[in-house]
Amino acid sequence: MSKRTSGRVALTVTLLLCLVGPPVAGEKISFWDTQRKGANCFNVEPGEAWFAAAHALGVDWVRLAYAKWKGQGRDFLMGDADHFQGVVPQDLAKLVEVLDWAHKYDIKVVIAPLGLPGNRWIQNNDNRRDLRLWNDKVYWQQSAAFWREMAAGLKDHPAVCAYNILNEPTPEMETGLVEHGDVSRYEAWYRKHRGTAHDLPAFYETVIAAIRQVDSQTPIMLDAGWYAQPGAFVYWPAIRDDKVLYAFHMYEPYAFTNHQNFRREEPYVYPGRIPYAEKEVNWDKRQMEQYLSPFFAWADSREIPINRLVCGEFGCYRRNPGAAAYLADVIGVLNERGLHWAFYSFREDGWDGYDYELGTEGLGAAYWQAKEAGRTPPLVRRDNPLFDVIKSQFSPRATADRVTRRDGEP
Repeated sequence: MSKRTSGRVALTVTLLLCLVGPPVAGEKISFWDTQRKGANCFNVEPGEAWFAAAHALGVDWVRLAYAKWKGQGRDFLMGDADHFQGVVPQDLAKLVEVLDWAHKYDIKVVIAPLGLPGNRWIQNNDNRRDLRLWNDKVYWQQSAAFWREMAAGLKDHPAVCAYNILNEPTPEMETGLVEHGDVSRYEAWYRKHRGTAHDLPAFYETVIAAIRQVDSQTPIMLDAGWYAQPGAFVYWPAIRDDKVLYAFHMYEPYAFTNHQNFRREEPYVYPGRIPYAEKEVNWDKRQMEQYLSPFFAWADSREIPINRLVCGEFGCYRRNPGAAAYLADVIGVLNERGLHWAFYSFREDGWDGYDYELGTEGLGAAYWQAKEAGRTPPLVRRDNPLFDVIKSQFSPRATADRVTRRDGEP
């Protein structure tokens, strides 16, 4: 490590120790011992009001992505995903400010990068996939260094309940492995790629080892491959760390859940016959259970308890026919198993498509005319049958002037 980089690390750690305060007592993993229900926050501009609203709804935890935030360099926190030199102190201070809001409103946070060194998020990369992380292990080492610094700075913050190393990794991309199909397809693929830069469990163990050099307590959340598909776990060994959470995302059948479905001449309806893996499948709650069954069988075979399994994202474009039934069935399957979960998304400020408080109707011509004129018209959020599916899962909390304080604060 260069003297310049070492100096930045020292500055970062010093800054965060001043901002964060004393360590939090107790085992952080205990937060996950009972089922937790939360939301995703992928906002362009984080604000305290978001956490106040999430607190009022009754959200336990939030999966926080920061890739859209404006930083000192091209890539927030990383500075430059092409050549990581150290975590940017000013960006880290901004993240800590947001974490302080979360703590104020008694909401736990999972830090969820959408990109890492050598793997810039597609929306920050001119809509081009960046697969260097899965082709050159030099970026493994840069990613490990990034997370070592992050953990050193964030480990004592009372809001942080897990590090989600990377959102929806795709080490299988451009290797000949189809994205959807029978989970048995992974066996031969892993035999071929084990030990290479495509080896996702080995990558995670590299990063975990770096984190544990500075932080032995914070749980670590691991997304499966192929965009966090649940079936993509089936070839994994159990990771050698007793504070690991295994996470998948649920947007299947994607032909139904995505926003393009609404634009079809005859949109797919849930429940109903919807394409998946080049076949027409009758999708309903029973089919969801079947789709998830290889994941649960894998967890059982590795003796991984239910309270270490997470559905980190699930959702559906709010205007698709049957969206409420879809969300209800996903939640039903997860609750019956007792998994932790976080819906996507709550009050996103960049796009309305998964903002269930807006209901199933369009925003109207006046809204879009105002947007085209450069104004930011308010969104009219209200209770409605679609949002009721989500809202019914939470216990509202008082919105009085209660402020959660850190240990040792007056």
